[in-house]
Amino acid sequence: MWDRRPSAMSATEPSTKPDAGDAPSKEERLKQFLVTKAQDGEMYFKSKFIADEVGLSPKEIGALMVKLRDSAGELTIEKWSYTSATTWRIEPA
Repeated sequence: MWDRRPSAMSATEPSTKPDAGDAPSKEERLKQFLVTKAQDGEMYFKSKFIADEVGLSPKEIGALMVKLRDSAGELTIEKWSYTSATTWRIEPA
């Protein structure tokens, strides 16, 4: 007789979950996007206008911009103004 219960995955069976190390982090993805966009000089943007391009929500971008301001040595990041949403100014460092 066949056992029809689902078997537990053994340590030798490959996992079907994607490895988190395969894809860049959200912070790294945003940083690379900004570095590419700033290659030609300064750039101004609102998070809501780049959200689709980087695959993040405007809130995620805003939170990450604060982190990147301190950690991204290749960029100068400045909170420029606030009119219905924060405008960020970036340029190569």
